[in-house]
Amino acid sequence: MTVSSFSPLCFIGGGNMANALITGLLQRGTPAASILVVEPLASTRQHLIDQLGVRAMPQADDSLSSSQLVVWAIKPQLFKEVATPLQSLFPQALHLSVAAGIRSDSIAHWLQTERVVRAMPNTPALVGLGQTGLFARGAVLAEERQQVEALLSAVGQSIWVPREDLLDAVTAVSGSGPAYVFYLLEAMVAAGVRMGLSPEQAHQLSVGTLVGASELARSSSEPPAVLRERVTSKGGTTYAAISSLQNDGVAGLIEKAMQAAKDRAHSLGEELGGA
Repeated sequence: MTVSSFSPLCFIGGGNMANALITGLLQRGTPAASILVVEPLASTRQHLIDQLGVRAMPQADDSLSSSQLVVWAIKPQLFKEVATPLQSLFPQALHLSVAAGIRSDSIAHWLQTERVVRAMPNTPALVGLGQTGLFARGAVLAEERQQVEALLSAVGQSIWVPREDLLDAVTAVSGSGPAYVFYLLEAMVAAGVRMGLSPEQAHQLSVGTLVGASELARSSSEPPAVLRERVTSKGGTTYAAISSLQNDGVAGLIEKAMQAAKDRAHSLGEELGGA
């Protein structure tokens, strides 16, 4: 399944996530001429034209009315303001939102359509390794869901959730997840430096270890607990480290942090989704 039936493809907003999606699509053979971007910031617009070769304009107009898919890649706080005046501009379009926190009820109301898919991507999409949670409203056809998957496969993997509130859990696990990894990486590097390694050495070892362990987990059919146990010989160095983490209740702290992210995702939907 390809995204060709969505041509022309329109992006509202040309920032980082739009750039990642467009770059991935171009690398997979989507013609640049079939992609239109509405981006008010002149420097960003020029980058899209010069570096990616797509068409970009400062504001939406009737030339976009034939768009089959509109990707909303704008700041959540601006969604209502930008979307409401455009509700009659895309009579045939499926709408895909990558704006964090904005619920599909609000999007459907602002755009006056039930053909809405909401996505929760994460920043590794910028290097083609993203994880995206997806929810489709009832009016979205099965073949359209497949085409959305095809589009997002340009920047990584995706999953569908049966209830929209589960996107708050997706946010807690993968949407905010890269920051947890960076926090751990930051702590490992700092500890390595305090133990006598140079910053460059500590960074290389820490990043390489996280990448290698993640790839091992990805390629293995065994759960993380089993993989951990295999490198945790009783009485050894890893056992000492894991015992310290367990004694300090780190697993509970991680769950508490993720619950805070989930709760905040829910409250953002309340704050940003007013009619």
